[in-house]
Amino acid sequence: MKKKVARGLFYLSGMLILALGIILNTKSAFGVTPIISIAYCLSLIHHWNFGNASLVMYAVLAAVEFLIKGRSFRLYDLLQIPLSVVLTRFFNLFSAILPDEHSLLPRIICLICGIAFTGIGAAMNVNARLVPNPGDGIVQAISDRTGKRMGNVKNVFDLACVALTCLIGFFSTRHLVGVGIGTIAAMIGVGRFIWIYNQLFREKQLRATGLLR
Repeated sequence: MKKKVARGLFYLSGMLILALGIILNTKSAFGVTPIISIAYCLSLIHHWNFGNASLVMYAVLAAVEFLIKGRSFRLYDLLQIPLSVVLTRFFNLFSAILPDEHSLLPRIICLICGIAFTGIGAAMNVNARLVPNPGDGIVQAISDRTGKRMGNVKNVFDLACVALTCLIGFFSTRHLVGVGIGTIAAMIGVGRFIWIYNQLFREKQLRATGLLR
């Protein structure tokens, strides 16, 4: 029972840290992480609530994942929808709590912390081996369907998200929206922080949650 509770705490903590990281990226105004860039771009252009726009995007990703998996899709995978509801509510909470930064140094600090927290939170979630967020779920589904390495699929998927965000911004406003140097930094940095967390804490987390003996 203690290990099950620990597993749930790691999962919830990872979700909170991931949400905080994503919002810190938006507060930096240098550009957001690739997967969330489409929702962020649309929320800025149409003045939509970012959390609600992200929820719609996650629902679309879950639907596409369903099509990709076909018969291998499990009822368990539907839990990604309520997970998305909770995660995007944390987006709104942190957006309301954290101030917008305009000076260069605080923006740089927001970007670095955002990338670090996004990577750490993602690693904690994945290592808990419970319900993945739809962004990770669709990448895993494509990897399983194509037989390609998940890391390579992730890179291609990120590039596709950024490209679509650029197209939406250009055709809507004639300039880029939500994509910048911070997006490139996130594409490189998030994976590095996942690796650092796993090197230092993955085994400890798995032992604490009973997933490794």
